[in-house]
Parts: sequence; structure tokens; C-alpha cells
Amino acid sequence: MTTQSEPADDRFDPGLSAIASERRQLINLAYRLLGSLADAEDVVQETYARWYAMSPRQQQAIESPGGWLTRVAGRICLDLLGSARARRETYVGEWIPEPLPDRTEWINARPGGPTPDPADRVTLDESVNMAFLVVLESMTPAERVAFILHDVFRYPFNEVAEIVGRTPAACRQLASSARRRIRDAQPPATPATRHAIVREFKRAWEAKDIDALVALLDPHATATSDGGGLVNAMLHPIVGGELIAHHTLEITARVPDMTILERTVNGQPGLVAQRDGVTVTVMAFDIAGDRIRHIWAVRNPDKLRPWMAEQ
Repeated sequence: MTTQSEPADDRFDPGLSAIASERRQLINLAYRLLGSLADAEDVVQETYARWYAMSPRQQQAIESPGGWLTRVAGRICLDLLGSARARRETYVGEWIPEPLPDRTEWINARPGGPTPDPADRVTLDESVNMAFLVVLESMTPAERVAFILHDVFRYPFNEVAEIVGRTPAACRQLASSARRRIRDAQPPATPATRHAIVREFKRAWEAKDIDALVALLDPHATATSDGGGLVNAMLHPIVGGELIAHHTLEITARVPDMTILERTVNGQPGLVAQRDGVTVTVMAFDIAGDRIRHIWAVRNPDKLRPWMAEQ
């Protein structure tokens, strides 16, 4: 960001403080639209750079600075979503949205912990769980922007239209189409069930209990790994509960010194694998009824930056 307000400046320039206070909202919006914290940070940086590139007279003429920042960030995200599709077509292996930790699980318990980063400013709710983000990936850029702005952030369609470059009626149709995609996804399990099943999966994995693992997995379950081109990453999803169970135990055989920890991943129960105290894999789960129907394992080091603070 070209110009940053410091706490001392806020006493003299309330307007500057108000602009800076929009940062959390912008990070939340951009992460949901892009599925990448790094890209979200870049979007917010560029948004603020455009604000500070204007003259004071131009800034003062803007009736709602927060609305202006949101519109600019939304348009940048829309452009990035189009180019991201092209980039991900050449991505080695499967592309999975970047997983986010619940930082309170360790930082609040550690005095003198690391300085909070943008991950701390993302509100973890149903709109950032991994299953939801994966469904968003199947949408067109315009659908995704219209849906997130209206259904998640409650922007009226006339304002969404300014960002998407469509009529309010067209944006209403885009959001409706996106909503159908979300509804078609099977409803998630209850929070209590999620915790219990993920915990049982961890125990069965550690005990090398193949029968218990198979019983926890839907027969048609899918496991997807994102290694960002790592040689030992899965290039294609594994389909079938038994195949996933056997693959899980093969990992243990190859990496016997791995430690499995229960952690919150994008607001849902998940698992983190560590070697020598270093996070090497973050796993998110989609659970329907009492079975795991999808596992996403992120191994791309670039996507594990927010998890390194735990070490």
C-alpha cells in the first residue's frame, strides 16, 4: 500500500482512519471471491493504491469511501477471476482454495505470539468452508461476484450491477444461478457430527485401522491433493472410500514420523500433518450424514504460510 495510516495519525485525520478501517471488509470480500489469501492481499493493496493516487479534492468528492473501495476491489477481483481460470488450466495437479486457520487455537494461548497477519482478519463462517469455496470455483466470474456481494455481503443488486457491469436484473439472475449451485450441493453435517467424524478419522489413521477408515468414508468419496506441482503430489483425485483408506495408510508407511493434529480449517474441523514441527499438509473435510464424502489435502507450501506461525 502506498500510504498507511498509523494510530497516531487517526486523531488528526478521522477520514484516514475510516478508510483504513475498511481493510478487514476488503480482505474478507477478496478472499471469498478469489479463494487465495495472497491474491486477496494484492487486491487490497492495489485498491488502496488507487485511492491514494487520487488528489484530496477527488477523495473528498466521493460520498461513500467504503463503497468506492468495495467497488474497486470487486472489479479487480472480477478481472483476476477471468485470468485465474486460464492460469489454473495449466496448474500442475488439482487447484484447491487456500486453507485458513483459526488463529485463536494457538496465538491467544501464547503470550508474545507472532504479529497478526491478514488471515486474522478473515471471518470464518459458512461462506469460507472448503466445500463452499470449491462450489464457488465452478461458477463463472460474474456469478461468483454477484452471489458473494449480494448473498454474503448483502449489497443491493443496483450496486452489484455497477461492479459486474451488468444490469440489476442480470445480476439477480447470476445470483439465482449461483444459489442453485449451492443448493445442489448436499447439506453439510451438524457441527457435532463433523467434530466426531474427523476425530475418529484421525484415531483410525494413527491406529492404522483400515476397516475403521473405510467405515468413516462414503463408498464414493473423493480425495483431492494440491501440491502446487510437487513431484509427490497427487495429480488426480482418488475416488472410492477403500482406495482413499489404503492411500491414507500408505502415507503413514512412507512418513512414519508424521504428527497429526486436530485443527480448525476454514471454520470447520480439519487435520494438520507436521514433520519435525513443520506443517506439511492441511486437510479439510466435507461430511454428509455420518460419512466423509470429500477430503481436500493442501500441500502447496505457498498456501501454507498462515499455518507456519504454529511452529
